[in-house]
Amino acid sequence: MIVGIGVDLVDIPRFERTIERTPKLLDRLFSEAERALKPHSLAARYAAKEALIKALGGSDGVHWTEIEVVSEASGRPVFSLCGSTARVVADRGIVAVHLSLSHDAGLATAYVIAESAEPSVVPPGPSDSPNQGIRAETGRGATGLDENPLSRRPSGAPDHAPTPTPTLAPTPAPNPEEPA
Repeated sequence: MIVGIGVDLVDIPRFERTIERTPKLLDRLFSEAERALKPHSLAARYAAKEALIKALGGSDGVHWTEIEVVSEASGRPVFSLCGSTARVVADRGIVAVHLSLSHDAGLATAYVIAESAEPSVVPPGPSDSPNQGIRAETGRGATGLDENPLSRRPSGAPDHAPTPTPTLAPTPAPNPEEPA
C-alpha cells in the first residue's frame, strides 16, 4: 500500500552556485561516493533526498549522509539507507521505496513512492470520503477536498440531481465557395 509520495525539483545552475558559495554543503548532504559526481547528478540526488523526506512525512531521525542514491547494474537509481535513517524507514512500516530521477533543461527532478506491507489506517467505508480525516483535522465542513468544482450542484439541490451539461454552439461548416 502506498503510504507516501514525494517530488522535488532543483534548478541545477542555482544548485551549482550554492555549492560554489558553500562547499561544506557537499559533506553535509552527500556520501563520499556521491561527492565525486558531476553537479547535474548531485542536483538530482539532492532532489531524491528531498523527495524521500517528503514521502516519509518529515525528517525526524533522517540524516542526509545516511541516504545514498546508487545505480543498479541496469542504471536504475535506488536508495541505499543506513543508520538511524534506515531504522526510521523500517519503524514506519515502509518495505519498499521507488525512485525516479531526471535532469534536463537546467532542472533536476525526483519522484519517490513509499510502500508499506499493510495499511497503516483503516480504509474509509463505502459512504465515507477518502478525505474525511483531512477535513476533520482542518475543521472544514462538507465543502472540502472531496468537492469537484466541475460537478457542483446549485445550492439546495438534492444529491441525486443531475449535473447540468454545458451546451456548445455548433460550429458552422466552411463554405467551399467562399475564399478563406
